[in-house]
Amino acid sequence: MRIISGKNKGQRLSAPKKLPVRPTTDMAKEALFNILNNQYHFNEVSVLDLFAGTGNISYEFASRGSESITSVDADFGCIKFITATSSDLDFPIVAIKKDVFQYLESNPVKAHIIFADPPYDLSPEEFTAIPKLVFEKQLLLENGVLIIEHSKHTDLSHLEHFTNQRRYGGSVFSFFEWSEE
Repeated sequence: MRIISGKNKGQRLSAPKKLPVRPTTDMAKEALFNILNNQYHFNEVSVLDLFAGTGNISYEFASRGSESITSVDADFGCIKFITATSSDLDFPIVAIKKDVFQYLESNPVKAHIIFADPPYDLSPEEFTAIPKLVFEKQLLLENGVLIIEHSKHTDLSHLEHFTNQRRYGGSVFSFFEWSEE
C-alpha cells in the first residue's frame, strides 16, 4: 500500500499479513481522491473512516492535509497498526476500537467526509444500516458526503440519499448526500 499524494506522496506502508483486511486498491483510491479533490479543500475537512482496516484511506487524507481524522475498526490489530503508523508519520488520526454499528449508534463525531469500507460479504441489511444510521444521527456536516466501498455485486442505488456511484475493477464507490426535499 502506498500514499498517492500530499506530503507523504509515494511512501509505502506494509501492514502485518495477519490483519483481516482487503485494502482499497491504489487505482481505486487515486480515482476516489481525484473526485474528492474537486469538491473539498482537504485541510478544511473532518473525516470519519469506518471499517478502517489498515488505515489506508485515513493516511491519504492526512497526507493531503486533513487535520481531523477518526478511524474506527473492531479489530485490535488494525487499531494497533493505525495508531503506530499515525505516530510514526505524525498524522492527526484518532483510532477507535469499536464495532462500527455500535459506534454509529452512540452518536459519534460528525464529519464532512464519512468513508466506509465494510467487508464485501456484509449482509444487505448491514449495508443498508450504514447510510440509515449516518443520516438518522445527522453525522454529516454541511456539504458532506458518505462514501461506501462495496463489491460490484452489491447494489445500493435504491437507498435514500444515494446520489451516484463509480466503479473501479471489482470495487464500487456509492455516494450519499443530504438533500433538501
